[in-house]
Amino acid sequence: MATGSSKGNSKRTAAALAVVLLLAGCAVGPDFAVPSAPDATGYTPEPLGRATVSAATPAGAAQRFDRGRDLPGEWWTLFHSRELNALVEKALAANPDLQAAQAALRVAKENVYAQRGALLPAIDGSFGGIRQKPALGAPSDVGSDAPTFNLFTGQLNISYSPDVFGGTRRSIEALAAQAESQRFALEATYLTLTSNLAGAAVQEASLRAQIAATLTIIKIETDVLGLLRRQRQLGAVAEADVVAQEAALAQAEQTLPPLRKQLAQQRDLLAALTGGFPSQAMPQQFVLASLRLPRVLPVSLPSQLVEQRPDVRAAEANLQAASAQIGVAIANRLPNVTLSATTGSTALAVDQLFTPGTGFWSAAGVVAQPIFHGGTLLHRELAAKAAYDQAAAQYRGAVIVAFQNVADALRAIQSDAVALQKVVASERAAAKSLEIARRRMELGDINYLGLLNAQQTYQQAVLSLAQARAARYADTVALFQALGGGWWNRSDVEPERPLTISDVLQ
Repeated sequence: MATGSSKGNSKRTAAALAVVLLLAGCAVGPDFAVPSAPDATGYTPEPLGRATVSAATPAGAAQRFDRGRDLPGEWWTLFHSRELNALVEKALAANPDLQAAQAALRVAKENVYAQRGALLPAIDGSFGGIRQKPALGAPSDVGSDAPTFNLFTGQLNISYSPDVFGGTRRSIEALAAQAESQRFALEATYLTLTSNLAGAAVQEASLRAQIAATLTIIKIETDVLGLLRRQRQLGAVAEADVVAQEAALAQAEQTLPPLRKQLAQQRDLLAALTGGFPSQAMPQQFVLASLRLPRVLPVSLPSQLVEQRPDVRAAEANLQAASAQIGVAIANRLPNVTLSATTGSTALAVDQLFTPGTGFWSAAGVVAQPIFHGGTLLHRELAAKAAYDQAAAQYRGAVIVAFQNVADALRAIQSDAVALQKVVASERAAAKSLEIARRRMELGDINYLGLLNAQQTYQQAVLSLAQARAARYADTVALFQALGGGWWNRSDVEPERPLTISDVLQ
């Protein structure tokens, strides 16, 4: 007796173990591994200098590179502009592109949760009633006195497909990775929006500076024209000199409308980025004097850059989704188990349902093995593997672009600092040359051609100075954007932990 009982227990244990293995199974296909950081120690062939050069002018301070320093989530506050802070806050609350990206993330998450339900049994209940009259002469169980009768049926259908080979889990993994990709697409939208706002504010300030410089040039040209007209009345200069100065003044005035047009369009852009219409008044106005150039610039380590860039993280998530799809394609070529059961009751009256003798039930199990599909399943697996190779190449491309963006920004910061230094010297020399030429012209010491050359040189220098000052702000914005924008340090939203396969199986 003891031996028989032991054998029975062993069989039951083996059967239970088989059921557990059947239900748990193993997920076919490759297990995703996060790509390692590139073997790069810097962004430029030569060591990065400690700081840029400086220039004795607004926005001319030296900027120091702090290797390994972290970037704040609200990086635009480093410019110490209340107008810019208010504009960004408004944009984050009303920009439609950002709202669309947020909705897209919610869609992706709900798709994950919807697919997770495939791991559990599906249960459906139904209730139906019919009123029927059998044909004359047909056999009937209800008696000849009641040729017309009612029949009510209530039943419960249960179906379950155990995820034996992990195809469903790989599908969930793919959707979770797609949700993660959408999460970083949202971060990229956030970064693009704030960067575009800061860049547009800098461009507006630059245009206002160029307009102010142009008005100064027009005043100088007008004063010179008045001087020449007085000298012409005295016979000191020729009429041709007066006409030439009138042409020079007209050319200077001609540059003003395009600048004002660009300024108006820049204001329209700022209105659109903040979710408003161009017709709505926007109180914020930007001038270079209202922006402060950050003195310390964070430079992330190359090994950290791939973790900080939203586009790289999105490409990594797409790579994982492609990896999971290989498992889905492999599982589709393997046997599929389906378990189903039905239970219910049928009766001639509703109040008789579920009374003794009215119940019925059935249970079934099916194992389906694909045998011949004309090569469809094989080629879908090969296509999934090719898609993974494509995603891997796109990931490597995103990493290369990220390093290129940082290198370009660092080069621009260094070069434009030197350019500003030279432009400042050029503008001061041109202003001094123009002043000397005007005095000599008043004394009749030089001809008009010398004065005209001095005017043109100064005009170019003063416009270049406004542009060079703005370039330093724009370069700083570009660096912050290239480094990822500090989304991992944001305080305006609760940080989200990435969805993993363990989360969706809970």
